[in-house]
Amino acid sequence: MLDDRTILDACAVDVRFPAGGSVPVEALLGALSTHGVPPRAGDPDKSRPSQAGAAGGSRPSQAGGGVLEVGDGRVREFLAAFGRRLLRPALARRHPELGSLGFFLRPSELARTVEGLGHDHIRVPRGLVFHVPPANVDTVFVYSWALSALMGNRNVVRLSPRSGPVADAIVETLHEALADADPVIAATQRVISYDRSDAVTAALSAACDLRVVWGGDRTVREIRRYALAPHARDLTFPDRSSFAVLRAAAWLCAPRAARVTVAEGFVNDTYWFDQAACSSPRTVYWVGDADDCEAARADFTDHVARVVTVRGWGVDAAMAVEKRVSTYGLAADGLAESVEFHGNALASVRLSAAAAAPRRWLGAGTFAHARLAALPELVALVERRDQTMTHFGFDRAELEELARGLAGRGVDRMVPVGSALSFHRVWDGVDLPAEFTRLVTVVK
Repeated sequence: MLDDRTILDACAVDVRFPAGGSVPVEALLGALSTHGVPPRAGDPDKSRPSQAGAAGGSRPSQAGGGVLEVGDGRVREFLAAFGRRLLRPALARRHPELGSLGFFLRPSELARTVEGLGHDHIRVPRGLVFHVPPANVDTVFVYSWALSALMGNRNVVRLSPRSGPVADAIVETLHEALADADPVIAATQRVISYDRSDAVTAALSAACDLRVVWGGDRTVREIRRYALAPHARDLTFPDRSSFAVLRAAAWLCAPRAARVTVAEGFVNDTYWFDQAACSSPRTVYWVGDADDCEAARADFTDHVARVVTVRGWGVDAAMAVEKRVSTYGLAADGLAESVEFHGNALASVRLSAAAAAPRRWLGAGTFAHARLAALPELVALVERRDQTMTHFGFDRAELEELARGLAGRGVDRMVPVGSALSFHRVWDGVDLPAEFTRLVTVVK
């Protein structure tokens, strides 16, 4: 059995932000532990004054030196500057998902996040937060880290060594924003990479106050093998599945321009991240009578196929084979009535019954279609792992009635088609800013 000192001495990480090269994990944790503690009386404050007023009207931090507080103006200023850089046309054209991230980090949204916390108690940062994001969705770590930093936490983000060009662009942009940031940012925030290492993960887990794990069920189970401190806790985002629901009559009655817009939104929801994002729909439920549903499904598929062609979305030969194996497998099992391919990029499966909707990934651009006579029929079909329901053709009252009928058994988000990937501070039914803080009760 390795003791704590042996674990710390045996491992190192690659510090990608702020760039620091290979650093022993003991040194990483030591540097972070020296920040977040108020200076003693008489100690000089060597950090430059906060310029928080430039961050969308935020008030300056009252904490000195390396101490952060909830809604710290220095963090808001840095995040807003980072977000503005992500919105530069050249970068947003190269990596469109970074435009959504930049929009999420605009000053007004940061202000709403802080203001939405309420004032019944004193909110304080949770402490050191260790983030383990997935390798297949490069932008997730920024949302998680940004909200945690905004809440005043010190953060360590483990970025997979397999991360791609989007993650590289994010780290490069972080460094650009760092040039004008308060020194407290570089002192309290880290993005690191390391290959699979029990020693590193164990050390970071033992040191943190909150561990945030994004990924599949297997990832969550693996990370939970590493013990937390008794006071610490896990915040996990395991395997999830999502679907779309459209009213057939509303689709058929919609003007052509509206149908094109919805089809474009659906393609954005699904083809980014190869339909592997937890919020990307895999099944499309059509609500209405049989003839309307069949006509709407066919027209919808034609519109989606045109958008895919115009945008040049495609899949490689290996993915094309994967899709055929998956879809024909559904047919062989009696779960599909028909399978249609529109080139390699789009596959449409008509299910034999709505209850046969697959939760597993079938390959990028593969959609199962089923019919419902009425929206409330979804109540019996939803499972706890179902996360996002994108919708078209329903009013708010219908959606609220469905949410009450589901009563927490599944579906944490109901958003219009085209908004599946739009991150919100409340995710998977969890209020992230609240989770990243602790409450102090003060009674006089």
